[in-house]
Amino acid sequence: MRIVVALGGNALLERGEKPDAKTQLERAKLAAKALAPLAEEHELVITHGNGPQVGVLALESANDPSLSEPYPFDTLGAQTQGMIGYWLLQSLQNALPGRQVAAMVNQTLVMAHDPAFGEPTKFVGETYTESEAKAKADERGWTVKEDTKGWRRVVASPTPQRIVETRIIRLLLSSGAVVVCAGGGGIPVIRDDKGKLKGVEAVVDKDLTAGRLAEALEADALFILTDVANVIDGFGTEHEEAITRATPGRLRAMDLPAGSMGPKVEAACRFVELTGDLAAIGRLQDVAGMLEGEAGTIITPGGNYGGPDDLNPRHELTVDI
Repeated sequence: MRIVVALGGNALLERGEKPDAKTQLERAKLAAKALAPLAEEHELVITHGNGPQVGVLALESANDPSLSEPYPFDTLGAQTQGMIGYWLLQSLQNALPGRQVAAMVNQTLVMAHDPAFGEPTKFVGETYTESEAKAKADERGWTVKEDTKGWRRVVASPTPQRIVETRIIRLLLSSGAVVVCAGGGGIPVIRDDKGKLKGVEAVVDKDLTAGRLAEALEADALFILTDVANVIDGFGTEHEEAITRATPGRLRAMDLPAGSMGPKVEAACRFVELTGDLAAIGRLQDVAGMLEGEAGTIITPGGNYGGPDDLNPRHELTVDI
């Protein structure tokens, strides 16, 4: 099988933790340990979030007196791809001795006229109290909004259209490599009036990018990993219900937060609707159980899934080392 996995930002850094490199490297090791069994039997592509990390770099850049202006978000995104890609690359190499692993810097094409540029929604960086966030907004010209556990900065999040380096990713997969790519949703770029690529000030949602990538690679499954075991119907009410099986139609009918679970469900539903294949949303530690149909929220066209025997994979893994 060919599987695309989207690691949530919490896989490397939980809310409230200091964004120290040592902490994140240890988390990368745990992520690699959880994903290694999948990689041993299947073609594996791993994407990852970068919200906390890009927020830290943005703050450092804004406070650096040696700069005439802060680095733009496309450049900060590239920096986080290199940093997190290195941590995951090394951790996967150690967890999968003898297996080739590649970590790539990727660009994601967005449309210059995307309305998201006029309405920032993507959370980045640290969590603040309301007064702290509004003070930062006044001081730095930020847009801030309330998140689930506090207030955070938001930036534009245009819809991903295509990962520019898709053909290279496919080539690496065909050689048997595990591929870490499209980190943070990819570096957002547009094509100018002459057709040339140009970076833009934005952050692309990594789950939507993972879905686009899974479609382009003709993946058999898309796993979106977060810090909750299932999608919850009626979240925060006395009628909460963990959803274990669902059709895209059922999930689309739910009212989900635009800045957190909403994009995950949208990416999963779109992938299932377009391909007829499997998507799942759940925790990193449950990823093996998700493949077996024993954990997470499993999304299929008919709302049913009993494990690998229900799938008809299009791909067979060949490793040439």
